Amino acid sequence: MLFWLYLLVAILTEVVGTTLMKVSQGLTRILPTVMMFVLYGVSFVFMALALKKIEVSTAYAIWSGLGTALIAMIGIAWFRESINLPKLMGLVLIVVGVVLLNLRGAG
Repeated sequence: MLFWLYLLVAILTEVVGTTLMKVSQGLTRILPTVMMFVLYGVSFVFMALALKKIEVSTAYAIWSGLGTALIAMIGIAWFRESINLPKLMGLVLIVVGVVLLNLRGAG
């Protein structure tokens, strides 16, 4: 169970880091830029810890898939990015894919 918590921390810190990448305005704002690099480092550390017990294919699918879905939702909600049917369907397919890979990884 602890390793799933590590994976969750890896996902959340990567998502916040990616959000800060946008906020950094092309790495021109120092605090968001520094925090972005720090959070990416933390994300990789926790991903490495998670990989001690979780299969790499499962962990990476969850990390990248849920991270992508969360970033897309943040983009829509916070940065007022567009939402349309193809984007929404893509997000649904990402989540379905992550669930299927996780079921496979648990078996």
